[in-house]
Amino acid sequence: MLLHIPKVLTESQLAECRTALAKAEWADGRATAGYQSARVKNNQQLPETHPTAVKLGDMILGALDRNPLFMSGALPLKVVPPLFNRYENSQSYGNHIDGAIRPIAGTPHRVRTDLSATLFLTPPEDYEGGELNIEDTFGTQAVKLAAGDMILYPGSSLHRVEPVTRGVRICAFFWIQSMVRDDAQRRMLFELDTTIQQLAGTVSDQAPVVKLTNIYHNLLRQWADA
Repeated sequence: MLLHIPKVLTESQLAECRTALAKAEWADGRATAGYQSARVKNNQQLPETHPTAVKLGDMILGALDRNPLFMSGALPLKVVPPLFNRYENSQSYGNHIDGAIRPIAGTPHRVRTDLSATLFLTPPEDYEGGELNIEDTFGTQAVKLAAGDMILYPGSSLHRVEPVTRGVRICAFFWIQSMVRDDAQRRMLFELDTTIQQLAGTVSDQAPVVKLTNIYHNLLRQWADA
């Protein structure tokens, strides 16, 4: 399931991100890539433990904790602290697959990457190219969102970033271990939860809504790892 989550960050938070990242010391993104990915990766990245990455990552995680659409779609158990990348001058990232297990820098913890997330920090009109192309069962989906918007997609998806031919593209990216490992089960739970919320605000008889809520939680209880 590909899920577009709009306005994860406010305008003031976006401004804070842009100001801080403009002053940051970027490194070659290939330093954190595996053997195969390094062959097709050409971008810049903020080191994981860089103070700016830590500060802005905490801000993003706090925003996601308050975002009901993210919570419903991801059902997060663990979240890797956000990283930051930068593309310009025809830089790109060819077809690749994210590693199944991601360590958290500076800790002994590891996260299963059920879901990948890209949070766009640059307005789309400020650069050309840079589409995130994600291959799924319906073909290749090209994603280029407004600043502050995020795309959530299965970590098992083959994906790439097209060359940025004008301007600069800056994004945050990270991974989520969901309480529900299976993508099809997560999709059903998300659709059921969305339907319950829609019905709860439109029908006078809440008894069917309560029954659907019971089904939702029993399915979650059956499928969840935690």
